[in-house]
Amino acid sequence: MKSASTLSRHGLQASVALCAALLAGCAVGPDFTRPENGLGDVVLAPREMYEGSSALSNVAVPSQWWKRFDDALLAELETRALAGNLDLQLAAERIAQSRAQLGIANAALLPDLAGGASYAREGLSEHGKFVALGAPSAPSDFWQLGFDASWEIDLWGRARRAREGAAASVEATQYDRHAAQVAVSAEVARTYLQLRGVQAQLDIAGQNLDLADHVVRLAESRERNGVATRFETASARAQLATIKATIPELARQRNSLTNALALLLGEPPRALDAQLRDAMPLPSLPLDVPTGVGSELARRRPDILRAEARLHAATAAVGVAQADFYPRIGLRGRIGVEAFESGDLESWDSRFFSVGPTVYLPIFQGGRLTQRLVLNESRQREAALAYRQTVLGAWHEVDDALDAWSAQQGEHADLLASHEQSAQAMHAADRGYQQGAADYLSVLTAQRSLLASQTRLNDSATHAALVLVNLYKSLGGGWDADGR
Repeated sequence: MKSASTLSRHGLQASVALCAALLAGCAVGPDFTRPENGLGDVVLAPREMYEGSSALSNVAVPSQWWKRFDDALLAELETRALAGNLDLQLAAERIAQSRAQLGIANAALLPDLAGGASYAREGLSEHGKFVALGAPSAPSDFWQLGFDASWEIDLWGRARRAREGAAASVEATQYDRHAAQVAVSAEVARTYLQLRGVQAQLDIAGQNLDLADHVVRLAESRERNGVATRFETASARAQLATIKATIPELARQRNSLTNALALLLGEPPRALDAQLRDAMPLPSLPLDVPTGVGSELARRRPDILRAEARLHAATAAVGVAQADFYPRIGLRGRIGVEAFESGDLESWDSRFFSVGPTVYLPIFQGGRLTQRLVLNESRQREAALAYRQTVLGAWHEVDDALDAWSAQQGEHADLLASHEQSAQAMHAADRGYQQGAADYLSVLTAQRSLLASQTRLNDSATHAALVLVNLYKSLGGGWDADGR
């Protein structure tokens, strides 16, 4: 039967173990709670809807929204950009770095174990106090082999808060890459559509160049036959030269946009010239636009998720700073062998060991710990404000994009009607000039009006496609929110 002293000792050990287990489950500092974003009140609809506008639907925003333009080349460029864009590769490396930081933070929760060995040739001074007390002064060898182990018991959660912050930082870098994906996919589509718009404008300039050349030949013929003046011929030639002057600048814009696409794909200049040289019409716009619902905007927008993860990391840093005020309790042990002769290292009598607890208590740090806490609390408040700013900015972007999309469709319908009337007016003026029923001023006015209406219509069609790209970007399209 056990004695009372043995039972008392075992009970004390059990109490200490229980207290340690309870303390190990607590962590000082604020716990992170997901902030309110208020996006449940977002109405995904423009202020005004124009007749003939595309329909809005609350269907989820497609991750590969560019496929709705039904352009195989655009889809191919998007795939190549997501694989080769250098900004995305840089973001991937930052994710790898943050994961390594998380591994370092995880290691702080585990014991440290190290091995060591040493050899020294030692001799005491003949005039030293140890020799005076009778120690031999002859040189001797000293060998030592052993292991050191230490483990900090994370009673106050300092290491666990550090690990929590590192995990949140990993999430932030992952969402940073997703945000870059959204930006890259939108930029590829925007640049591609601008390129097609410029190519269409070059085609318009070519058509008007043929028309102007026709008018010049007609004016010269009428002048030779004495039914037209020198003024008409000179004006026709001037109009022809004016149209020619627009072509070099349009060609420069085309080349610049082609190079911009190559850069987005991580390729050298002129790498896409052969593939994109041939002009193609602007992709047709979809008949319906899926926008999802406003309450899901915070989950679809990676920049909002990134701001939330950064707030989480800043909150965990406050816990780390608070835990620094508490004592650090750990265990340290050492075991090994040491001897004056290497052959004695195998002897059991050469062993040595030490084991015991360690306590570190900060007493005076010159205000360093206090100011570190103040710094991290300020960073937490800054991260909270940055989150609110990101959410509000996203809300504004969506609202502005919806209004721009709706207004652009109404504008395009009016410009299409204007272009049809300008074409009819040009046909009538040209026919009347050939028959001698109209003067050249009418032809010149109609020609300039037709060129201007064609340019505005092409710009409007290009802008309509760009507005739709901006809308999809503002809605968080371009990455798979469910696959994160």
